[in-house]
Amino acid sequence: MSQNLYAHFASRFQDVEDKLLLVTNTGESYSFADIDQRAAQIADVLVAGGVRPGDRVSVQVEKSPMALCLYFACLRTGAVYQPLNLGYRRAEIEYFISNAEPKLVVCDSGSEDEMRAIALAAGTELVLTLNSDDSGSLIEAADSKVGDFGVLPREAGDLAALLYSSGTTGVPKGIMLTHGNLLANGETLVDAWGFTANDRLLHALPIFHVHGLFVAVSCVMLSGASMRWLPSYDAKQVVQHLPECTVFMGVPTYYTRLLSEPSFSVDRCASMRLFVSGSAPLLEETFHSFEKRTGHRILERYGMTETNMNSSNPLGGERRAGTVGLPLPGIEIRIVNDEGEQVESHETGHLQVKGPNVFAGYWRMPEKTADDFTTDGFFNTGDLGKIDADGYVSIVGRNKDLVITGGLNVYPKEIELFIDELTGVKESAVIGVPHVDFGEAVVAVVVPTEVGSTTEGDIIAACREGLAAYKTPKRVVFLDELPRNTMAKVQKNVLRETFAQLLS
Repeated sequence: MSQNLYAHFASRFQDVEDKLLLVTNTGESYSFADIDQRAAQIADVLVAGGVRPGDRVSVQVEKSPMALCLYFACLRTGAVYQPLNLGYRRAEIEYFISNAEPKLVVCDSGSEDEMRAIALAAGTELVLTLNSDDSGSLIEAADSKVGDFGVLPREAGDLAALLYSSGTTGVPKGIMLTHGNLLANGETLVDAWGFTANDRLLHALPIFHVHGLFVAVSCVMLSGASMRWLPSYDAKQVVQHLPECTVFMGVPTYYTRLLSEPSFSVDRCASMRLFVSGSAPLLEETFHSFEKRTGHRILERYGMTETNMNSSNPLGGERRAGTVGLPLPGIEIRIVNDEGEQVESHETGHLQVKGPNVFAGYWRMPEKTADDFTTDGFFNTGDLGKIDADGYVSIVGRNKDLVITGGLNVYPKEIELFIDELTGVKESAVIGVPHVDFGEAVVAVVVPTEVGSTTEGDIIAACREGLAAYKTPKRVVFLDELPRNTMAKVQKNVLRETFAQLLS
């Protein structure tokens, strides 16, 4: 059988084409056959425009059913789908498009003029539009197509998607994901999380990111499940639609906002069998508060753009707060020291992963690709972690977030977990800032539960009592909220820049 990911999607629903696949928050419904037909029509448009297997298609559009069909159309034609975060600005888009050299760019009508200028400068002549209300030149062209385009054969190693790193350090890197990568991980997750055709996923995630596009959509398509499709996350709408759904996937912020919603109750979760969290660390406090409120233990998992999902707390076994669970079947995870030697259980080190989920390499960066893989095929994730005696993985922080003060390594996550438990603290982020004597000094950025609920002196005193002296923050600063990107990850690079002169 062809290794084209869409061919595997189609094989799951070919006998139930009239079954509901997707229903929007406004009540529009689409069967598997509807989506399949629309994807075929859009595939006809792509091919008529000169898109060939391996060509990149750059897309910056609002989340909509037709945007999903565009992704499916790219898979069918063998094109390489390049989703662009809606938050990207002109300079970022110029880099991504010039680097990817797409055959086609698809954007919202409101940004067409600017995007066309960027595309032309990069040598791309074909620009089409797609709006959240299904208008736009792409849909107008698709309306005239018969929609009999099939699914072109692909090998497992052929590229399916090109996603770019956030670029918080250095030049953003194009991450090459293959049909084989996405298929292997999707099938693993369907089994690990017990997806069946009876499930309905409440889909509130963006689809320019691995979590919403590859994890969520692949689980649905490979199991024949269905989706309630929300254009964006809204806690009130999530609460409204929970009773008709069985699975919800979100980032930690989604869960904290649910807990702040008065109408969110155990009754609203009566039909739910699974809540999944990822893309950022889930606080233990959130884990326990959610269980107390609903009776559900959130399943936290660990993945990244380069690998999709690597580990997961078990569906049927113990879900341990503060961990990202066990390595998924077929995936190896190990922790090594600076010399590349595997460490003992509970020791912190560099987390490496190997498996069919791991990406093919960085786009046009063979040297960087070689640097990030070991000689025995493990990918250096850049994360610091540890594995306990039972095999549960914990993420301590990012390697680039490591603070080295006076020659001693400080892992921010350890201090953040300590501070987050203190009275008057809502959440915290620990960073290193330049220090004349120590090289770097530890600084805690804290969001209080309310103004005046705690002080810098209170927090430093508690840290001195509970942590080693070199781990105790030299300063504590307070913010109303931590800066986050669109996937709710704390932007520590922003904090480091903001407070770079704090101790100078």
